[in-house]
Amino acid sequence: MNEALRIKYLRMTLVAVGVIFIAIYLLMIVWPSGWTWHTGHSDYPLMIVGIYATLGIFLIVAARNPMAHLSLIWFTVWSSVVHGAIMTVQSFSNSMNHGHLLGDVPALFIVAALLGALTPRNKSPAASEPSF
Repeated sequence: MNEALRIKYLRMTLVAVGVIFIAIYLLMIVWPSGWTWHTGHSDYPLMIVGIYATLGIFLIVAARNPMAHLSLIWFTVWSSVVHGAIMTVQSFSNSMNHGHLLGDVPALFIVAALLGALTPRNKSPAASEPSF
């Protein structure tokens, strides 16, 4: 895949992931067994919604110029891998959480794989410096 096409797909993926992250609360409502990690009252969901919605907005902004936002993209890749790995262990340790193995756990690994595969490797340090 040539570099221009790769950047085009990366930009589309950043927008799609950003929109999904912004809509995380809706996923928690529609499919709680695959997206919500609590029972009864918990302050946890709104904390996750706040973090992921904010990240989603920044990913959409990054789609305009992905090369200027490589650190944000790589943070999203690696934090998704770590978060997915932790949730995988937690899903197996409690049978009540098995639904997450079909919901948010694979979603995080898919996000990491897509962004990791599409993000060009930085060839020069100046290419990733933000322009203000």
